[in-house]
Amino acid sequence: MTWTAPPVVRGEQLGALGVAAERRMLEGWLNWHRETLMAKCAGLESMQLARAAVEPSTLSLLGLVRHMAEMERWWFRRSFAGEAVGDVFSGPSDGDEGFEGVRAADAARDFALFRAEVEACDEATAGQDLDTAFMSSYGVRLSLRWVYMVMIQEYARHNGHADLLRERTDGVTGD
Repeated sequence: MTWTAPPVVRGEQLGALGVAAERRMLEGWLNWHRETLMAKCAGLESMQLARAAVEPSTLSLLGLVRHMAEMERWWFRRSFAGEAVGDVFSGPSDGDEGFEGVRAADAARDFALFRAEVEACDEATAGQDLDTAFMSSYGVRLSLRWVYMVMIQEYARHNGHADLLRERTDGVTGD
């Protein structure tokens, strides 16, 4: 039996974030973008998720899910929280983490790893002040607020890619 990406029930309503406190707004936007990536994958079978649908790029929806699991871990757990954890997936450390080694047979596992990483990242930041600072691997002082902002833009950019991949896969558009 072929694995199919599950449907997404939105937990975030963007209208409710319009006057939210800063922390709630940042968490809400991040969660909305996380849900959007999952929504782009919902209903697709593992082979469709792993397929590079916009030639000549090798980018796939499953590759995006894997990449975002890596970015979550890198920024929230490794960089901000200072956790000594390895990669979620093996691969290059050149900004393309998670994109290589995509296999349809691993789709269910990769989605579970993504969900687990999001949960671990949320736990790593729970109760932490947005002004809490850390030293980046580039020797630059950054705050948790900055990490939320960079992750929101990372998801926004890749959700645009996911729009195109989904439309090329089965014609579905919208968020």
